[in-house]
Amino acid sequence: MNKRRAFTLIELLVVIAIIALLLSILMPALRRVKEQANLTGCLANQKQWCLIIAMYVEDNDGTFFSGFGQNGYWWIAQLEDRYESYKENPLWFCPKNQDTWYDENHNPTNKLNIFTAWGIYTRDFQGSGELCPDGVAGSYGLNSYVLNPDAPNGHSFENNVRLSNFWRSPRMQGANNVPLLVETLRFDVWPQENEAPAQYEFAGWTANHMARCCINRHTGFETASFCDFSARTIGLKELWTLKWHKTFNTEGPYTRAGGVDASDWPDWLRRFPDY
Repeated sequence: MNKRRAFTLIELLVVIAIIALLLSILMPALRRVKEQANLTGCLANQKQWCLIIAMYVEDNDGTFFSGFGQNGYWWIAQLEDRYESYKENPLWFCPKNQDTWYDENHNPTNKLNIFTAWGIYTRDFQGSGELCPDGVAGSYGLNSYVLNPDAPNGHSFENNVRLSNFWRSPRMQGANNVPLLVETLRFDVWPQENEAPAQYEFAGWTANHMARCCINRHTGFETASFCDFSARTIGLKELWTLKWHKTFNTEGPYTRAGGVDASDWPDWLRRFPDY
C-alpha cells in the first residue's frame, strides 16, 4: 500500500513565507486602488454638485446663492428641499468621511463631529439652528466669494472682503480657475493668499480658512469644482494659486511665483509639489 505523506514543518513554513511575501507586495497596490476609488467617488460627487448648482443658477437669473443675512453664510438653506437631507444624501460626503480627525494638539477628537468635515450645527451651537434641527454635516464647502449677497456697499464681510469683490455669477473670465466647491472642514470658506496651512495634518478647524481647505484626504490631493461647472483633482498647495475672489493674489507668498520656500510649509506638506 502507498503511504500517505503529509507536509513537513519546513514545507509549511516555506509556503507561509511565500504568502507573506506576496501580501507585502500586493497590499500597497491594493491601498492605492482603494485610494483611487475614494478619489474617483469624491470627484463624481463634485460633478453632481456642478449640475445641482448650475440648475440653481439657471433658475435664479444667472446668479449664485445670496446667502441669508448680511454675512451671507447660510447658502445651504437656499437649496431645494430634495438636497437638504444632509446626513442621508451621499453627495454631501467624501467616501473617506469616516477618517479620524485631530485637534490643534494632534489628539484624536470627535468635537463637532469633525470627522464628517463640517461638524454639527444645532440650536445649542452659536444660535445656528435655523438651518435644520438635526444640524449640518458633509465634506464640501462653498467658496463664499461666489455669493450674490444683498448688503450695503460699505458692509465688510468675513476676512474684510468688500461687496465689490464677490463674483455673484459664473459669467466671468477664467471661470475654470475660480473655485466653486472644495473639500473643507466647514460648509463655507473665505480664504486669503497670506493664510498659512495648519501646523498639523488634520488640525484645520481654526479661524484660518485656507487651513480648513488644505486637508490631506487624498494623499497630497483633493477634489474641487469650478465656476465653469467643471470638476478636477488639485494639489493641496495648488489652493493658493486659485482665484478665490476678484482681488485674490494668485502669486502670493505660498506660491512659486511668490517665492515660497520649503521652510514655509509645515512638515506634513513639504513632500508635496509646489505650484
